[in-house]
Amino acid sequence: MKINPISVTDLNKYIKEKVADDEFLNSVFVKGEISNFKHHYTGHMYFTLKDENSLIKCVMFKTSTATLNFIPKDGMKVLVLGSVAVFERDGIYQIYCKAMQEDGMGSLYAAYEKLKAKLSDEGLFDEAHKKPIPFMPKIIGVLTSNTGAVIRDIINVSTRRNPNVYIRLLPVPVQGEGAAEKIVKAIKLMNSKKLADVIILARGGGSLEDLWPFNEECVARAIYESELPIISAVGHETDFTIADFVADLRAPTPSAAAELAVTDVSKLKYNINLFIKRLKMALSRKTEIMRLRYEKCLNSKVYKEPLQKINDYYIQVDRYTRDIENSTIKKIKDSRLEATKLITKLDTLSPLKTLSRGYCLTELEGKVITRSKDLKKDMEVDLVFCDGKTRAKVI
Repeated sequence: MKINPISVTDLNKYIKEKVADDEFLNSVFVKGEISNFKHHYTGHMYFTLKDENSLIKCVMFKTSTATLNFIPKDGMKVLVLGSVAVFERDGIYQIYCKAMQEDGMGSLYAAYEKLKAKLSDEGLFDEAHKKPIPFMPKIIGVLTSNTGAVIRDIINVSTRRNPNVYIRLLPVPVQGEGAAEKIVKAIKLMNSKKLADVIILARGGGSLEDLWPFNEECVARAIYESELPIISAVGHETDFTIADFVADLRAPTPSAAAELAVTDVSKLKYNINLFIKRLKMALSRKTEIMRLRYEKCLNSKVYKEPLQKINDYYIQVDRYTRDIENSTIKKIKDSRLEATKLITKLDTLSPLKTLSRGYCLTELEGKVITRSKDLKKDMEVDLVFCDGKTRAKVI
């Protein structure tokens, strides 16, 4: 008997029609937790609805999202009304949501947002209050469950990065009733006894309800008031709790918290050795430069002929002295020549010059007589010659 094969398209089309004919699947009311939520720029919403054992893809078109009175987020538990249909092209089935409402967790989200806003206004999230993480802590305090993968991951990462670091575990419940109070008590004990250099507050992923102890106000204030720096590593990378905002540093995972808290000794040793090599090279270059400078100094004339510079100054002083002497002699000569010219000119104007040519002056009682009428008979006068005076009488 020969069986004719059908195409994939035909098979998907057949399944789609079967699902479409099922009245139960045309109107389903499903509850679950949202994950992988994406709000497309077109307005459509794509997400996965899951519970402890299964998941199903969902899509909610823009025409239906307008009726929502809340913003869906990963981790929210919701009730979905819609129909199940097959997307023929990809051969997958999904819920086409027509309506959606929060399933009991809406109050937790409201409380979360309210507390977050309150603590933010009080300044508990401000960067100014964040304490620096020690560079080389000796003791790492860990607040988490003493069972499970979290503490093992922290120990493995920490000891691999620094075998000498000491991990001090203070077991605390990380979910359930009373967990928040015990976390607060452990933080205060770590601080009062100074049991660590830095504290890692950690737990694995979970739903909003599972992570709720880390959203309690008492835990947030205990972290804020802690004198020891605290690294928060609660949930997965996409999970954010109040503790993450208050902590001095937030790590996406417990393993990442260990990496942030513990310095990698191997890298530190590598960097130190690298710096030593660089220092040796720099010192070698510096020594070579100084040696070349030393040789240059030894080969300079200052060392070979130390008196050369002094002799050059002697020559320069002699030249300056000679220039001063020549300048002085020239000045004196010029002054003498000028004086001779002035004396000659003065001598030319002197009455003694006239007297030397045979003239004389007639003085009467110290006054020069310039007219004959000023003289009377028998007056005695002085005759001034070029070589002296003589007494004369008018006849």
